[in-house]
Amino acid sequence: MTVEAHKETLEFQAEVSQVLNLVIRSLYSNKEIFLRELISNASDAAEKLRFEALGDEALYEGDPDLRIRISVDQDQRTVTITDNGIGMSRQEVTETIGSIASSGTKKFLETLSGDQSKDSQLIGQFGVGFYSAFIVADRVTLTTRRAGLGAEHGVRWESEGKGAYTIETLDKPERGTAITLHLQEENAEFAEPFRLRGIVSKFSDHISMPIEMLGEVYPEYDEEGNEKPDSKPEPKWEQVNKGTALWMRNKSEIKDDEYKAFYKHIGHDFEDPLTWAHNRVEGTNEYTSLLFIPARAPFDLWDRDQKHGVKLYVRRVFIMDEADKLMPRYLRFVKGVVDSDDLPLNVSREILQHNRKIDSIRSANTKRVLGLLEKMAKDAPEQYQKFWEQFGNVIKEGPAEDSANHEKLAGLMRFATTKSEGKAQTVSLDDYIARMQEQQEKIYYITADTYAAAAHSPHLEVFKKKDVEVLLLTDRVDEWLVSHLTDYKDKHIQSVAKGELDLGELDDKETKEEQEKIAEEKKPLIERVQKALGADVKEVRVSHRLTDSPACIVVGDYDMSANLQRVLKQLGQDAPPSAPILEVNPAHPLVEKMDAEADEDLFADYARILLDQATLAEGGQLEDPASFVARLNKLMLPK
Repeated sequence: MTVEAHKETLEFQAEVSQVLNLVIRSLYSNKEIFLRELISNASDAAEKLRFEALGDEALYEGDPDLRIRISVDQDQRTVTITDNGIGMSRQEVTETIGSIASSGTKKFLETLSGDQSKDSQLIGQFGVGFYSAFIVADRVTLTTRRAGLGAEHGVRWESEGKGAYTIETLDKPERGTAITLHLQEENAEFAEPFRLRGIVSKFSDHISMPIEMLGEVYPEYDEEGNEKPDSKPEPKWEQVNKGTALWMRNKSEIKDDEYKAFYKHIGHDFEDPLTWAHNRVEGTNEYTSLLFIPARAPFDLWDRDQKHGVKLYVRRVFIMDEADKLMPRYLRFVKGVVDSDDLPLNVSREILQHNRKIDSIRSANTKRVLGLLEKMAKDAPEQYQKFWEQFGNVIKEGPAEDSANHEKLAGLMRFATTKSEGKAQTVSLDDYIARMQEQQEKIYYITADTYAAAAHSPHLEVFKKKDVEVLLLTDRVDEWLVSHLTDYKDKHIQSVAKGELDLGELDDKETKEEQEKIAEEKKPLIERVQKALGADVKEVRVSHRLTDSPACIVVGDYDMSANLQRVLKQLGQDAPPSAPILEVNPAHPLVEKMDAEADEDLFADYARILLDQATLAEGGQLEDPASFVARLNKLMLPK
């Protein structure tokens, strides 16, 4: 079969065309970032080859000196970025370029706001940096061959970014990838070497891989000012970046702009990080870490199949991308590098999982990041609030995974409460404790599907009456959180919808005696309700938490909350069946009317309506809504 027979013209996925459209439209104000993105991809390819070659040195094919080269042809108006990294096979080209970041693309497009300046900030978060080439080019040609494959396995991909591309097989003696940009006429400035050198210096100076361009050469002249024949030597490749690993430099020598540029390189982000920590650890376990907190959550933060983590280096040699064992899962948004001096160069993922030094690095990194967040919360509360809005739900996973840092994590959390403004989560547990009533012994919370359901829950009535603040927890992860976060600074964290309410010293002796007296007097009513509802309720009792509502449902101290049962059902999981406890307010007119009803059938209808109303107020669903409506209509009609 001839090479030509391998050539195909294929259509981009519809989503890819939309992304190309957006890239070309939205990034015109910062065109030069195309070079940063392509250099970053080339650097990644070289690092991947270096890692794979640890197990198979033949992949170097006799050329172990990894580099990136930029060449220009001003007459043809082209720029070519070449690397001798890992390269790609034909299938890899089709999968990574023809179909873009698969499942992520739909999420990316759904995130777009229509505001070009805002949308342009999203590009880097969705792995579509390659397409930034079309900001300045009307045609892009890529030739590549994967290391280890024969020369006949070279691939050429070409597109004008208008919905289709061609792909063909060709001979390519050298491994790696070359991307040629055929510049638009209005972007001819990017074919000038001086302009490109400036962009490299601005965005990619920190990359440890040498970035080379041909040096300038000048002819020699004789005494009469005439150019000597053959006086212009051949230009030589020159390194145009510093090429030193930024994390290995002294902190005092690094400017903030350099840190920000490095973050954008490793994080494939267009925004500056919120903050960062750069540390050198010496002693029995020597390593350097440079860790960044992003300003915005990546689109795949909740994708369980997506790996997250920092890059692992050993003595400046790239070992592993997304080394999730270096950081707990609840800090998966952290970007950065860890460079160890004393891990084996051929460290495998299996060794990584069972290595004491890795455990030590992980523990120190965790404390460092949490310390960084504590400092931000204290010194820059507005900045921390932005962080919490992006990553708060991930931090809430922490107590379940990291009991050693239980107290630190709890101190970092923010909540909406009955005393905060609106549903924004702005109140810390320290704020809550500072506002506690003098006699208050516990931190109280309620979980619900929505903020409105939590804020208007009947369970809060006695707390509002006594001016006791309650945390309003409405995120799905909150049920997971409270099952592991049971105390903070010697204060027990208590649900207002579980067990019998005991406000401790908040209730005086007279109040408690009055409650006991009412409970004794209403025993006949409680027994009638229990008989009417039968096995549909676990227990019926007089409520001490209601002031305005006729009834509410609660669960036992060790039972699963009604909200958690609903969350599990929504996730397609079975929740263990458990009947609720019904609490009634004997002072409510409806309950008084029911208590006076002699007709047991009518009394049973009242009891059923109370239970159904309490279920609805809790945010639950009725198993038989039609029967509820029929009973309600029956009682509304005059006798």
